[in-house]
Order: sequence, then structure tokens, then C-alpha cells
Amino acid sequence: MSLAPSLTPLESQLEEYLQWLTIEKGRSRATIEAYRRDVRTFANWWLPHDDLATLNTGDLEAYVTLLQESKSSSSVARALASIRGLLRYLVDEGVLSHDPSARVASPRRGRTLPKPLSEAEMQRLLDVIPTNTAVELRDGALLELLYGTGVRVSEVVGLTIGDLDFDEELILVTGKGSKQRLVPMGATLQRALRRYLSESRTILLQRRRSQSVFLNMRGGSLSRQGIDLIIHRYALAAGIDRHRISAHVFRHSCATHMLARGADIRVVQELLGHVSIATTQLYTAVSITTLKNEYHQAHPRAQD
Repeated sequence: MSLAPSLTPLESQLEEYLQWLTIEKGRSRATIEAYRRDVRTFANWWLPHDDLATLNTGDLEAYVTLLQESKSSSSVARALASIRGLLRYLVDEGVLSHDPSARVASPRRGRTLPKPLSEAEMQRLLDVIPTNTAVELRDGALLELLYGTGVRVSEVVGLTIGDLDFDEELILVTGKGSKQRLVPMGATLQRALRRYLSESRTILLQRRRSQSVFLNMRGGSLSRQGIDLIIHRYALAAGIDRHRISAHVFRHSCATHMLARGADIRVVQELLGHVSIATTQLYTAVSITTLKNEYHQAHPRAQD
């Protein structure tokens, strides 16, 4: 006899929806987890009613208003999109007769501009990393990779030895939706990677087997959380506020510094794996803002 608690009708509908997203739509694990968090939070709020058939537009608008008190507009918009997906699925399955989210307006997303480190700050951060131990060599290669290629932290975690081509000076990166792209290895990154692979990785591996490029101290794959800890450790050593820096800031900084030095925006788009050039143009906006500030401070005829 099973002692597992039975699911309420609403909980069962949520699980069916998430399974449908996984099997039929092929959504990634990260996407499924994001949807799960959003719809479960909503379900916990609605749980006293349980039956979604009684949910109306006013109820959803009240929920959106509640979210806006504690979350950013982008987080609220994402949560509403998750709920819309659930409700549309239930309509298609014949569970609901109508979609109560159809007339709920999505909150406007603010245009969040990235805040990169300056070139001097990035140089100071990379220079502060010692090169005496296996862990330090790994950390140096890791941060050089983040800044030198602008890859996402999830792409670093998934990087394997077979993805590195030193002869062609290229790295095969697998990004969102399993889309792959080739990114170049600069000279500094090549040196850091070669030294890490030849002097450090075998020590960290501890006779285990792993295809992951970056390893933790137990010989397993380095996690996102592990990468965050490494970044914060060296930010502290370099005198940079830890709240200003993350793996994504390395990506922002790579793009912004390249554009500031004259790189073509479409080249940067390809490097970062952006589907739309509009995403890359966020970095252009940062460069223009910096240019205007520098101009008004430095040009003798810029002031009234």
C-alpha cells in the first residue's frame, strides 16, 4: 500500500502540464524548473480554491499586482507567461472552457542596461589571480575564458575537452536550445588553458574520469555556484564590490569592451550567440552612454 500523499486536482494539472512541456515541447531542464517555480507559486496562492475553473481575469490581475510589490517587472512578466502557458494548455485539453489570462495585460519590462566593469577593473581582477597551485591555474583559465569569449556560465559548465581545438584556435560552445557556435581563443586565453590542462587538471582529476574542462577539488565538474564563489573571491582580492560582479558581468564586459574598440556589432552578436541583434544593441547603448559622458567631461566646447 502506497503511503505517498495523493495530489489535489490542481497539483495533478500542474504536473501534467510540466510533463507536456518536457516531452511534447522539448523544453530544457532549466526552462522546466523556471516554469515549475512560477506555476507552483501561483498554485500555492490559489490553493484554497483549488479548482481553476473558478479563476477569472480579476483574480489574475490581483495576483499580478501582488507580485509587483516584491518582484521586478521582468520577473512578473515571466511568471505571467508561465501561468498563461498553463491555462492555454488546460483550455486545449478541454479542462477549462476559456482562458482567463487572455485579457490580463503583461507588465512592461524595463530596459535593463548591463553594467560592465571598466577595462582597468577587469585587468586588475585578472592580474590578482596567483599562478602557484592547481586551483589557481584553473581559476585563471576560467576567468580568462569568461572574459575572453563572453560565454554564458551554463556554457562553461557544459564545456568538454573535445570542444577545445588548439590547432584551429577555436572553442565549440553549446548554447541555449543546444545551438552550437564556434568562438575564437585569443593568445592570453590559449596560454592560460594550455597551462591549466598540462599542469593542473590532472591533479584535480585525482585519477577519476571526466570530460569536463573545469573541475572542482573533488574531480567533478565545476558547478555554477562554484564559479560564482571563485569570481567573488578574486573580486574581494581586487577590491571590487562583489555585488557588481558575476559570470554574466564578464559577458557584458567582453561585449562592451569589444564594441568600444570598434568591433562590428554583428561579429559580437555571433560571438555571444544572440539570436537577435537587438539583444546585442544593449551593449551599444552602454558604449554610447560612456562616450557621451566622456565627451561632456573632456571636450572644451561640450559645456554651456
